Amino acid sequence: MATSTTARKRSAPAAAAAAPEEAPARRQRKPSAIKRLLRTLLLVLIVIAASVGATLYYTWPSGTPLLGFLDKDTTPEDVVDGASVQAPAKPTPPPVAAKPIFSPLDPFTVTITTGNSRPRVLHVAITLQVEDEASGALLHEYMPVVRDRVLRVLSKQDPVYVQSPEGREQLVDALADALSASYGPGPIVPRIANVLFTAFVVQ
Repeated sequence: MATSTTARKRSAPAAAAAAPEEAPARRQRKPSAIKRLLRTLLLVLIVIAASVGATLYYTWPSGTPLLGFLDKDTTPEDVVDGASVQAPAKPTPPPVAAKPIFSPLDPFTVTITTGNSRPRVLHVAITLQVEDEASGALLHEYMPVVRDRVLRVLSKQDPVYVQSPEGREQLVDALADALSASYGPGPIVPRIANVLFTAFVVQ
C-alpha cells in the first residue's frame, strides 16, 4: 500500500507538468483549423463563381454586352427580350427654304400688230426670279442685252392671242428661253426660275 501511494504521488507532479505542455499544442492547432476553414470557403466561392460564369456564357443573348446595363444611354425601354435595341433617330428638321431672289426690270412698251389690224400698244412690267445671287448680278451686268431680248420677243406677239391665258403662258416660256441663253462668248448662263408679270396692258 505504501508503495502504490508513493507511485501516485510521483505521477501527480508528472501529470501536472505535462498539462502546461499540452496547452500550447492546442493553441497551435487552432490557427491551422481556421486556415482550413478559409480554404474551404474560398474553394466554395470559386466553384460558385465558375458555375455562374458558365451559366451566363451559355444563356446570355449573343451580341449583347454583358455589362450593357451600365450604359447610360440604354434605358429599360431600349431592352427587348434581353437584347439592346437602338432608340429611333430623332427626325431631322425640314430644311429651311432659301429666300427667293427677284430681279425687276424697267417696264416695256411696244407696238404690236397682226396683218391688217390696227396697231396695238403692249405695256408690260416684268420681274425675273433667279435661283442665286450670281444670276441676278449677271442679268444686271448684261441689262442692255436683256432688254433687247425682251423687246424682240414682245414685238412678235399677237395682240389678241397674247391676252389669253394660253398666250401669256407661251410668252412666259418664250421670255425664259430668250433670257436663259448664253451671254458672252463662254457658257455664261443665268439660272432663271420664273418670269413674272407685274403689269400687263394691251391698248
